[in-house]
Amino acid sequence: MSELPRKAVVRTARLATLPLGFGARAAIGIGRRVGGAPADAVTAKLQEQTAASLFKVLGELKGGAMKFGQSLSIFEAALPEEVAAPYRAMLTKLQDSAPAMPKETVHKVLREQLGARWRSRFTSFEEEPVASASIGQVHRAIWKDGREVAVKIQYPGAAEALMSDLKQLSRVMRLSTNWVPGLDVVPILDEMKARMSEEVDYRLEAVMQGQFADAYADSEHFALPSVVHVTDQVLVTEWVEGEPLSRIIKDGTPEQRDLAARRYLEFLLGGPETAGLLHADPHPGNFRLLSDGRLGVLDFGAVNRLPDGLPPTLGALASLALDGDAEGLLDELRESGFVKSSIDIDADRLLDYLSVFIEPLRHEEFTFSRDWLRSVFNYINDPRSAQFTVGLRLNLPPEFVLIHRTWLGGIAVLSQIEGTVPARQIFSDTVPGATFGELS
Repeated sequence: MSELPRKAVVRTARLATLPLGFGARAAIGIGRRVGGAPADAVTAKLQEQTAASLFKVLGELKGGAMKFGQSLSIFEAALPEEVAAPYRAMLTKLQDSAPAMPKETVHKVLREQLGARWRSRFTSFEEEPVASASIGQVHRAIWKDGREVAVKIQYPGAAEALMSDLKQLSRVMRLSTNWVPGLDVVPILDEMKARMSEEVDYRLEAVMQGQFADAYADSEHFALPSVVHVTDQVLVTEWVEGEPLSRIIKDGTPEQRDLAARRYLEFLLGGPETAGLLHADPHPGNFRLLSDGRLGVLDFGAVNRLPDGLPPTLGALASLALDGDAEGLLDELRESGFVKSSIDIDADRLLDYLSVFIEPLRHEEFTFSRDWLRSVFNYINDPRSAQFTVGLRLNLPPEFVLIHRTWLGGIAVLSQIEGTVPARQIFSDTVPGATFGELS
């Protein structure tokens, strides 16, 4: 394969296997129920088979298909363990690996972007990529000035493939959104489509990365690599050596988990205040725990510009919920656009609904876990409960879409890391509008 399979008819045909597969498995499931199989067992089997099919197709296609798969993969912590366990390795692979480009294609891109004598820019260049993902792959090299660097090379046809995939996935997933209970993939797709032109713009990414790197240049807790060189399809940055979060999630020590989770949450919440930017691609493949305890941060293609920091509304809402002020919480939600003026909603039920989300802020330290995240998903998505109808009445203002997606993804990753962190203090220190302090 010399480049992404980018012909629309080829990619569409592969993506079209998803709803066909869903339909076939659903029909088999109905047959099993008629035959007397328990409903829970049939549902679990359908989810297991659908997950395997979905991630196989998305991983092979790269482009927007794989980017979407990466977005979904961080939510594996919310899946029932019997469903998630067989595919945890597959989901992790989607985060930072995929079939690599042939060497000839790599060399062709480098010649076009860096010139015929592109090798003269490097003291050494490793032919095998260290990571292959949705839009490009990364090679390790030594720049001509002696610096160890990461060379990110964009797949030929990446931009076209991204948009083609997202159009098709929008159709597919609108028909098949129940493979993960409680996860509404449509807003994720819509938000991704709106920002996809930025994802493939390496020059813009270099600007965002430079702003982040400058802001954290003197940090004792974070390592953000500087940009060395950039063209339209090649981005060269300083190398960051460390333990990927995916490995810590798999078999990290308790000490590694606690430190990684703490630094991860501090960066997720503190980035807007420190750099005026929100790193909006929170999956584990973008983070490394360094030997000196710092958190290395990679990939700045998805960034939300927040020059004034996070909206104070977020801190105010958390404070009101912690205080148990149901009426004040409803008023704040209406004023900020989360509850439309035409919607009638019970303030106490609303407080109950949101309370589950702020449970980590009720304690000096909190252990994020898969069990906890699954309990949250089950609580808010049980159609028999009052909380389910409350959730249907809430609105997400456009200016909060990317923040919401990033925080939701971040919480999912924290639940995979399973570390214990002082979440209340971190939130209070970094989120404007938070008026609570230490517990008495």
